[in-house]
Amino acid sequence: MTNTSKRIVLSSDHAAIDLRQAIAKHIADQGYEVEDIGPTTTESTHYPLHGAAAAERVASGDCDLGIIVCGTGQGIMMAANKVKGIRCGVCLDTFSARMTREHNNANMLSLGARVVGEGLALDIVDAFLGAEFEGGRHATRVDMIEP
Repeated sequence: MTNTSKRIVLSSDHAAIDLRQAIAKHIADQGYEVEDIGPTTTESTHYPLHGAAAAERVASGDCDLGIIVCGTGQGIMMAANKVKGIRCGVCLDTFSARMTREHNNANMLSLGARVVGEGLALDIVDAFLGAEFEGGRHATRVDMIEP
C-alpha cells in the first residue's frame, strides 16, 4: 500500500492543536490523505469526544489509521480504545511506535503534546506509519486482546 492510498484521521483536544496541525502537514507532504477532524479553536474541549470520533472513522474503515493527540496522550488513547476494533498505543519514542504496529497491529497512535516536542513527535509518526504488522505469532496475541 502506498502512502497515497492510506487515509489517516487526526484529532486532538484544545491542548494539542498546534502539534496535530504540524503532523497533518508533515504526513500530507509525504503523500498520505489526511482527514483532520479538529478542533480548530483553543476553546476548552473534551478529549474523550475527539478520541472516540477519530476511532469511529478507523473502526468503520473510512480511514486506514488514526493519530490522536492530547496533553499527555493518555486520556484520548483511553477513549479511542473503547471503540471496538481499535488498538491505540501512546508512544513517546520511535521504537515503541514501530513495535506497536509490528507486534500489536495498532491502528491508532496517541501522542502527548505536553510530553514530546514537535521534532520527536514527527519522528514517532514516521516510525508508526512506516511499520507494518508482522503477523505470525503476533497475530495469535492480538487475537487474544480482541473483545
